[in-house]
Amino acid sequence: MAKRYRAEHVGSFLRPPEVLQAQEAHAQGRLSLEDLRTIEDEAILKVIDLQKEAGIEVYSDGEYRRSNWAGDFAEAIEGYVTAEPPIRFEWRMPDTAEQAGEEVMRQIRGVPGQGALVIGERLRQKRRLTAHESAFLKEHAPGPYKITMPSPSYVVARGWKPGVTEKAYPTRWDLLQDVVKIYQSEIKALVDEGVPYIQLDNPHYPDYIMESRLEQWRSIGIDPEKALAEDVAADSAALQGIDRERVTVATHLCRGNGRSAWHTQGGYDRIAEPVFGHLDADVYLLEYDSERSGGFEPLRLMPKGKTVVLGLVTTKLGQLESQDTLLSRIEEASKYVPVEQLALSPQCGFASMAYGNLISWDEQRRKLELVAETARQVWG
Repeated sequence: MAKRYRAEHVGSFLRPPEVLQAQEAHAQGRLSLEDLRTIEDEAILKVIDLQKEAGIEVYSDGEYRRSNWAGDFAEAIEGYVTAEPPIRFEWRMPDTAEQAGEEVMRQIRGVPGQGALVIGERLRQKRRLTAHESAFLKEHAPGPYKITMPSPSYVVARGWKPGVTEKAYPTRWDLLQDVVKIYQSEIKALVDEGVPYIQLDNPHYPDYIMESRLEQWRSIGIDPEKALAEDVAADSAALQGIDRERVTVATHLCRGNGRSAWHTQGGYDRIAEPVFGHLDADVYLLEYDSERSGGFEPLRLMPKGKTVVLGLVTTKLGQLESQDTLLSRIEEASKYVPVEQLALSPQCGFASMAYGNLISWDEQRRKLELVAETARQVWG
C-alpha cells in the first residue's frame, strides 16, 4: 500500500520577488540559465525550510522553476502553435476578495484574439519534463518529496483544438496516446531515480460538471461522457506499473486557481463514479474550501484503501480558517469515508501562476501551520 501523509499540500508556493525578477531577466536574455538556477536554488531551500517548520509531511520545490504550474510540459515539448483556445473559461474572484483590478484579471483571462498555445503538430520531446527539478529535491529535501506534473488529460483538454490539432492527430484519442507515452517515460525515470511521490495535477475532470461547460464541449464536437472515459483511461495508463510500496501516486482535481480566481463550480456527484472508481491513483486531493465544491456525499463512492485529502483551507484568501470548523468538517466527511482514509491540505497551490494568489507570505505560512496542527490533532 502507498504511504499516506496526513498534512499535505498541492505543490506550488508564493515565489519571492527575486525569483520573479530573475526569471523575467532570463526570458529577456539578461541573465544566464546558470545564474537563474542559482537564484532558484536559494529560494527553493527557503521554501523547503518553510514546509519543514510548518510541519508539512511531504515536500515540494514550490514549482519555482516553472512559468506556471503546467509549464514543464509545454517547455519540454515541441508541437504547439498559437490559436484561440478550444473553449474559454469565465474567471471569477471569490465574493469576499478585494477587487482584483483590470491588470490581474487580464493576466488570468488573457486577451481575446491573441490566442493561446494549442497542439498543431506532431509532438517532439526536447528534454525530460522534470529532471531539472527532481535531482535538486532528492539532494535537499529533509524527508519525502513530491514531483508534480499536469496530467495527460489536462494537456489534451487544453491542447486539442478542432480544425488545428486534427492536421497532426486525426482524433483526440490519438493525441492522448502520444501524450501518455511521454508521461510513461518520464514517470519511469522518476521511479528509477527514487522519487517517492508523483502527482498528476488538474486532470480537468471538473470540466465535466457544469452544464454550461458541457455545452461548450459539445459545441466544438466533443462528447463529454466519451471524453471523460478516455481521459480517465489515459491518466491511468500513464501510472501503470508503478510499485505502490515504493511510490505514492496522487491526483489533484482543480476548479481554477489563478491570482485567487476560479472558473468552475459544482459538486463531484456527476463525475464521482468514473473518476473515483476507475482512476489508478492512490491519493485524491480534492477541493472543499467553499460551497462551490458541493458536499461530501460523493465520497461514499471512494474505494477502500484510497486516501482522500480534504482541501479545506483556501489559498485564495488570506483569512485564516477556524480549527474548530476544520475539525467539524473532517468529522462530517468521515461519515462517507473512514477517518483513517482522510488527510488535510490547502485546496490548491498558492501560486498556480508565477505571480501567485492575492495573499501574503505570512498568511501562506499560517495556513500551512494550521493544516499541520489540525492533522496532528486528528491523526496524531
